[in-house]
Amino acid sequence: EAIAIIGIGCRFPGGAFTPQAFWENLCEGRNSVTEVPRDRWDIDHYYDPNPEMPGKMSTRSGGFIENVDHFDAEFFGITPREARSMDPQQRVLMEVVWQALEDAGNASLQKLEGSATGVFVGISTDDYAQLMMEAQGLKGIDTYFVSGTARSIVSGRISYQLGLVGPAVSLDTACSSSLLAVHQACRSLLDEECRMAIAAGVNIILSPANTVALTKYQMMAPDGRCKVFDAAADGFVRGEGCGAVILKRLSEACADRDRIYALILGTAANQDGPSSGLTAPNGPSQESVIRLALKRARAKPSQISYVEAHGTGTALGDPIEVRTLGECYSEGRSADQPLVIGSVKTNIGHLEAAAGI
Repeated sequence: EAIAIIGIGCRFPGGAFTPQAFWENLCEGRNSVTEVPRDRWDIDHYYDPNPEMPGKMSTRSGGFIENVDHFDAEFFGITPREARSMDPQQRVLMEVVWQALEDAGNASLQKLEGSATGVFVGISTDDYAQLMMEAQGLKGIDTYFVSGTARSIVSGRISYQLGLVGPAVSLDTACSSSLLAVHQACRSLLDEECRMAIAAGVNIILSPANTVALTKYQMMAPDGRCKVFDAAADGFVRGEGCGAVILKRLSEACADRDRIYALILGTAANQDGPSSGLTAPNGPSQESVIRLALKRARAKPSQISYVEAHGTGTALGDPIEVRTLGECYSEGRSADQPLVIGSVKTNIGHLEAAAGI
């Protein structure tokens, strides 16, 4: 059965705090990548164009969202003391999920409480916990430290606050985390573990540590741009944000007279397996998972007209991905049926755990 998308919430770089604003930014071709804000870290202290320089990063840029330190704790029934220990990723996620539920018309706590609603969240960083330890040390740990910073709590807190009794799962598969969250949500719905599902991803960049580490991997683009499918591609730029979708089986959405944005006809997941390196992509594995998704969707390759690609702007990954797309989608396609490919990473950066959503 198809899965219906009935609600959307988002917070992306460029002031895109609604799906409409995000769409307008894309239509305008707006570049939402900026220099690292001063409230994150002193970029002059950490920047050095030489990627080999210890403790330095070779980029000055990123895709950032505003007011990550703002949170209406009272609205969610959370005390100020507990809110201070909560990772901003938890705070932003709660607000974006609520936005998506309102958009779906399911924002009544009475309607949600006790419902078989699943929560699936992609998340992969612990910047806030790291900063708290640096600032306060072990003596600064309070009652709320673990519940405020553990990734496992991110999905569980949503279920707890809304009174949901479906599965609550936090997923970390790096850049595919939120896309896998959607996949797992769809499988849970099809298995009837839940009647409705929230699938989301969040990534907030608070510490310079991961950017320094990625610089040593030679993954950061010196000019701070994801030059996707470009001969000049030389790395990516990090981005942050959050997105959430509300999902139901199509029959349930129709029965409930929900507004339906789109349908998910088929999903699939696998792993690269052996390749030239731990972080290197594998073309045959990519081809395999695409073909499985098409099979589950009962779709022919020639029926696909657009692919939103991973497309990070790396010299290694992009060519492999494009060749794989060519192999998979050329079958049965005539000359007047072009396959359009694109990547919003050119506009907002690579959102890592939130990239898929």
